Amino acid sequence: MRLGMHTYSLYHHGVAEDWAGFTLPWERQMTLMQMMDYIVELGLEGLHLDAKALDRMDHDYLARVKEYAADRNLYMEFNFALSSGHYDSAVQFEVEEGVDIAHRIGADLTKIGMNLKRPRPIAAGKFHSEMMTQLESVVKRVRAAISLVEKTGVRLALENHTDAFSEEVIWVLDKIDHPMVGACIDTVNGIHVTENPVTAIENLAPRAFTNHFRDNRIVITPWGLKFTGAAVGEGDLDMKRAYELISRNPDMQRINIELDLECPLDDMAKAMETEKAALVRSIAYCRDILKIR
Repeated sequence: MRLGMHTYSLYHHGVAEDWAGFTLPWERQMTLMQMMDYIVELGLEGLHLDAKALDRMDHDYLARVKEYAADRNLYMEFNFALSSGHYDSAVQFEVEEGVDIAHRIGADLTKIGMNLKRPRPIAAGKFHSEMMTQLESVVKRVRAAISLVEKTGVRLALENHTDAFSEEVIWVLDKIDHPMVGACIDTVNGIHVTENPVTAIENLAPRAFTNHFRDNRIVITPWGLKFTGAAVGEGDLDMKRAYELISRNPDMQRINIELDLECPLDDMAKAMETEKAALVRSIAYCRDILKIR
């Protein structure tokens, strides 16, 4: 099992998707090449990145990224979402576009966020008629790109993002029914649609090609609760069980640490140091406790 990092782990360095309507109050602080050198220093073996991590999008630059990663023996996975008109449009592409970018940077798979819009109440919305229309559209868009997938060898991994129950992801996979189309497990996201995260992992692990290995902490407040990011092993999710389920699938040979930390926005240096320190602790947990080698 190889250990890598989702570039969202260093979001406050300006190298990842702006999420939930939020943007950083400062400029980008790290180039992709600097990030690759940094993770090599930490002993990581790959990157799961979205378009915000790329400094440019021209073909010459993408070829340089591929070469730079190969020289450092880093695996590459590309992360994008389907064009939808909401969320961060800078990381949204049609399937063919995403596959092309992945192929040019030397990634052997690309994660797809379906960018679904759920009706409320979410807890009662699994396979809602409004969702089925959107899921059927995803099936058509992925099927249209299968010839390019086969030509490039870039596998597709549909994520249980904050908008999808695991059973809905499986429904899409069953409809597409192609060996190069599987799932991406996010170990936290199930809770965003009121699904037990461990149940989501159990459902998706046999069908998955890759993962976002993420932990969160539950903080009780007077008005309810706050579900907030944590270093891997320091939150309230069962990361040992998550790894056990993931590692059973021989198609998943990588763990991608992802952090989504709340950092101070009035102190850039402290925010970046907070991320780096949590990443180091997450790596130690994966290496020393989970024995990922």
